[in-house]
Amino acid sequence: MSARLRALPGHWFEILIGTIFWCLLWGGFSPSDMLGGAAAAALVVILFPLPRVARELTIRPWPLAVLIARFLADMVVSALQVSWYALRPAGAPASSIIAVRLRSRSDLFLTATGVLCTLIPGSVVVEAQRSTGTLFLHAFGAGTPEAAEEARRRTLEQEERVLRALARREELEEAGLA
Repeated sequence: MSARLRALPGHWFEILIGTIFWCLLWGGFSPSDMLGGAAAAALVVILFPLPRVARELTIRPWPLAVLIARFLADMVVSALQVSWYALRPAGAPASSIIAVRLRSRSDLFLTATGVLCTLIPGSVVVEAQRSTGTLFLHAFGAGTPEAAEEARRRTLEQEERVLRALARREELEEAGLA
């Protein structure tokens, strides 16, 4: 346990993210909320140790802003499309399960891409294969080969935005993006 306490400063990124989520859940950024969030995040890091994430990340502010803005825009457009499918008089649109082989081999970026794709209405990750770096997605409205290819292209673009915003230079080179 004392080794975990000594390693705590190395997990500053996880504690920071945990504190932000804690404050968002409690609806404020008061000193007591931030202190409570930091304590809760530190407790989680001590009790459930994970490898340090900060070693795999290089945060680039402009690509990160592009990633966030595009993600929010995709969420709005997809929500409108799903709403239209729900309200229109015709039946449910055809959908497909598509396989998308990602360029990165990192578990972190496979997970980040999968989470972002799932948070956008109309697509859900049904399986992720670590060994091949493949996401299997249920793509809503992808009943034709062209629509399935478009969904695959959007997923690869999402991965590229994630990598450009957060990946180290070596990871970008391995993915063919540098």
